[in-house]
Order: sequence, then C-alpha cells, then structure tokens
Amino acid sequence: METTVKLKYIKQSPKKVRFVLNSIRGANVKTAINKLEKLNKKAAFSILKALKSAISNLSNTFSEDSINENDFYIFEAYVDQGPVMKRFRPAAMGRATPILKRSSHLTLTLKKNSSN
Repeated sequence: METTVKLKYIKQSPKKVRFVLNSIRGANVKTAINKLEKLNKKAAFSILKALKSAISNLSNTFSEDSINENDFYIFEAYVDQGPVMKRFRPAAMGRATPILKRSSHLTLTLKKNSSN
C-alpha cells in the first residue's frame, strides 16, 4: 500500500522547505508528525499538511477500518522549484534591484512497512 501527495505553489523557497524535509525523510509517519508539530519553521506547516492529507487519502482509498500511522513511513520526499515572481525594489541613484519571490512544489510518498 502506498500513496503520493503533491502540494504545489508553496510560497517559500525550495531551499528552506528542503531544510525541514531532510529532517523527516525516511522516518515513521507518527514520529514525523510529532517532529513537525514541534518545529518552529514555516515549512513544517506545509509538510504537515501534506502528510495529514496522505494519511486521509489512505483511509479513504483502502476500505480498512482504520489506518494506523505507525504502519507507514515516508518512502520518498522531495521539493522542486515552482514559478518565480519577479519584483523590483527601488535602490540608490535611481536604480532598481530585483527581488525573486520563489515558490516550490512538494511531493511525499508514503509506503507501508514491510516488517508488519
């Protein structure tokens, strides 16, 4: 059993999201949720949202009584760059400096532990 969740157009740079994602990659779903709830990072909210969505997808797709979070682990987790909004800020002597507002696409795949 496995499921894949894609969260697109996160208004944060992929580098910042990847920093949080590396801390939970390959972890058990239950421990990943506990870790993300305690992290003081904006990206943790987005990753937690995707993780809870994946658990919900599993419980809706497979007609088992209840899906146990301890039975699943994060098989694959990566972040890709999304579209970049280009803005300009005024600078000294009549110049303009560019500002790049980056976004990212998150992909999570959960898989059932083979030991269970």
